[in-house]
Amino acid sequence: MFTGIVQDLGRVVSRETRGVDARLTIATQRLDLSKVAVGDSICVQGVCLTATALSGNTFSADVSHETLSLTTLGALQPGSPVNLEPALRAGDPLGGHLVSGHVDGIAQVTAVSRDGDSLRVTFSAPEPLSRYIARKGSVTVDGVSLTVNEVQGTTFGVNLIPHTQAVTTLGRLEAGARVNLEIDQVARYVERLLSAAPDAR
Repeated sequence: MFTGIVQDLGRVVSRETRGVDARLTIATQRLDLSKVAVGDSICVQGVCLTATALSGNTFSADVSHETLSLTTLGALQPGSPVNLEPALRAGDPLGGHLVSGHVDGIAQVTAVSRDGDSLRVTFSAPEPLSRYIARKGSVTVDGVSLTVNEVQGTTFGVNLIPHTQAVTTLGRLEAGARVNLEIDQVARYVERLLSAAPDAR
């Protein structure tokens, strides 16, 4: 479990192809890997990965063919910047919202514009997911917890403050970019409860 509050901007050091799978090795800048053990979860660009090896300021993670094909991790190459967050521990502050690291789909940036010091970004979400995105609700984009400003059909917009632009990959977004999208878990449970048959309540 994560919070969507990115703690480090890492960089892919290497990508090793293993059949249809891949092994990524990622270097950190500020993330303290001394508190991470092999087998621990780390959120990389919104995707929950398991650390399989640790060395100095780098960790490696194996990525399955399914994850490579259903997320933007399949496009990562050496040098690519990535948002990083370690797993939430008991007693840690919940600064964003509950994030599972299980990507629901890929959204596409449709427009980027300046709004004072902020960056206003509009995304097009996959149609089946758009129903779960609500104005002033939470959404996770590339592992970053964001508040939705407006929603119209399958399109939604957010504002990125200067801090978010500086410490995550989102400040580099341009129209046409693809991003990992995870909807708010609360929306899933609400729908499940509302769709339950009367005799199952």
